[in-house]
Amino acid sequence: MHGMKLTEKALQQIDNKTIRAKLALALDFTERWIIKCIKENKANGPLTTIAALRLIKRETGLKESEILEDSAAQWAA
Repeated sequence: MHGMKLTEKALQQIDNKTIRAKLALALDFTERWIIKCIKENKANGPLTTIAALRLIKRETGLKESEILEDSAAQWAA
């Protein structure tokens, strides 16, 4: 099964205390759980939800196409 996950660029930009705390608040998770989500970067995980994407776009200035990628893309080629 595949789906959408965060790009490496997006992961690098959100992996700081300020954005992790904002994501935790927006998604009703602990910052520790957000750190786990960033490390795992699971397809269709909590960081790919509409609420998370809105916050990531607002905080980083990235476009959705720079934030999300198809998790199957890494296996193509």
